Amino acid sequence: MKLFDVYPLFPIEPVKAEGSWLWDTEGKKYLDLYGGHAVISIGHNHPHYVDRLKDQLHKISFYSNSVKNSLQEQLAEKIGHVSDYTNYQMFLCNSGAEANENALKLASFVTGRKKIIAFTGAFHGRTSGAVAATDNPKIVAPFNAGHQIEFLPFNELKPLEEKIDSEAAAVIVEGIQGVGGIHVATNDFLELLSKKCQQVGALLILDEIQSGYGRSGKFFAHQHSAIKPDLITTAKGMGNGFPIGGVLIHPAIKPWSGMLGTTFGGNYLACAVALAVLEVIEQEDLMTNASVVGSFCKTELKKFEMVKDVRGTGLMIGFDLPESQTSLRKDLLFKHHIFTGEAKPNTVRLLPSLALKKSEVEILIEALSVEFNKWAHV
Repeated sequence: MKLFDVYPLFPIEPVKAEGSWLWDTEGKKYLDLYGGHAVISIGHNHPHYVDRLKDQLHKISFYSNSVKNSLQEQLAEKIGHVSDYTNYQMFLCNSGAEANENALKLASFVTGRKKIIAFTGAFHGRTSGAVAATDNPKIVAPFNAGHQIEFLPFNELKPLEEKIDSEAAAVIVEGIQGVGGIHVATNDFLELLSKKCQQVGALLILDEIQSGYGRSGKFFAHQHSAIKPDLITTAKGMGNGFPIGGVLIHPAIKPWSGMLGTTFGGNYLACAVALAVLEVIEQEDLMTNASVVGSFCKTELKKFEMVKDVRGTGLMIGFDLPESQTSLRKDLLFKHHIFTGEAKPNTVRLLPSLALKKSEVEILIEALSVEFNKWAHV
C-alpha cells in the first residue's frame, strides 16, 4: 500500500529536534521559523514537556470520556487563568478543524439558525462546516458545499452593517489570518463585528487556532482589542505537537448531555502536554518574548528594500516579495537551511517557537541579506 499523495513534500526528513532547531537524516541542521504550521509554541522537545508526557505514560494513557478525568478540569482552569477567560467553559477535542466544527454547531444549536458569515482569505479547516467557511473553492467538495455560508470582505466595515442580519447563526473570523497571508483584524473591524452580532443575536466565533496561545504577545490575538467573543477556538500551539484542540464557550451557553462529543478529545496524554505548554509559557514569560523578538524581527525586515508590507503581531509575521521573486522560500531552505512558510502568491510566513531568540532572527536576516544582494546584481 502507498500513501495517498496529497502533500507536496520537501526531500528532507527531520529525525531530531531541540528548541528552534531540526536535524535531518544526513545530520544537517535547520533553523525552524515555521514551527510545523505554528504548532511548536514552546520549542521542540522542551524538557518539561517531555517529562510531563513520560510521567503520564507511566500512569494511564487513555480512557473514554465516560469517566471523570481531573486533568481536563486542571487544563480548563489553567487556560482560563492564563487567558483571562476564567468564567468561560471548555470543550476539548483533537484539532483546529474539529474545534471550529463544534463552535459552528454550538452557534446553530443556540440560535436555531443555519447561516454562517465568514470572510475573504479565511481558512478554518477541512471538515464539513469548517471547509465550507474556508475561502478556497478548490478544497470544498460538492458534499461540503451545501452549507449556508456568505463571505464578506475582510477588515471592511460597511459590509458588516449591510450584511449581518437576523438570519446569521454566527460570524467566524480569525484574529490574524494565517493561510490568507498574515492579515491582522483591526480593532475597529472586530468591535463593529461584536456589536453587530449582539444586535442581531448571532454568535461571534474567534478562530485563534494559529493566532492564539501567546503567539501575538497576548494569549489570543483578539485581546489586542476590547471584545469578548461568544466562542473562541484553539489548537496548533496548544499541544506543542501533540494533537489537541478546544473551544472556549461563553458562560451564557448552557450545555446538555450529548450536545457535543469526542472519543479522543481531552485524553490524558493531550491534557498532560497541554498543561506543560501553559506552565512553560508562564514560567519563561514567552508571551513577552514573542512580543519583543517579534518586534525586533519586523524592524529588521523593514530595512530591506526588497521586502514589501511587513505584517503581523508578535511572532506571527508575514512579508511580501516582488512578484518576479518567488524562489526565496526554497533558497532559504536549501541554501541556508531555514524553514519558513508561504501564502500564495508571494508572501513569506514566519511562525516560529515563542521561545525564539534574537540571535536566531539574525541568522534569518543574514540569509536574506545574501539572497537580496544576489537579486540586486541580476
